[in-house]
Amino acid sequence: MAKHRSHSVAFKRQVAQEFLSGETLHGLAKRHDLSRNLIRIWVERYEAGAFDEDAVTADLVDGYEARIAALERLVGKQALELEFLKGAQRSGRLPRSAPTSVIVGPAASSSRGGAR
Repeated sequence: MAKHRSHSVAFKRQVAQEFLSGETLHGLAKRHDLSRNLIRIWVERYEAGAFDEDAVTADLVDGYEARIAALERLVGKQALELEFLKGAQRSGRLPRSAPTSVIVGPAASSSRGGAR
C-alpha cells in the first residue's frame, strides 16, 4: 500500500511558483518526487488563492495547538497538586478523641517543688 505524504502549504506554494516561473512539469515532478497531476492541482489551487487561506488556517491551528499544550500542562500540574494535598490531608487527620489545643508542644510535666 502506498504511503500518503503530507506537504506543507509553503512547499506547495513553492512548487506552484516554480512551475509558473517556467520550470517544466516533468522536471518538477522528478526533482521533488511528486506526480505531475498533483503539481497541476497545486498550481490551480495557487492561482485560485487557496494556499493563502490555507496558510492563515494553518497559523490558527498552530496557535490553538500551542494553547492546548499549555493548558494540558497546567491541568497536569494542578492534578499533581491536588493529589499531594489529598495525601497530606489523609495523613494529617487526628482522631476525634485526640485533645485539641492551640498550644503546640510536649505535654507539661508537673514540677517537684512547685512554683516559686
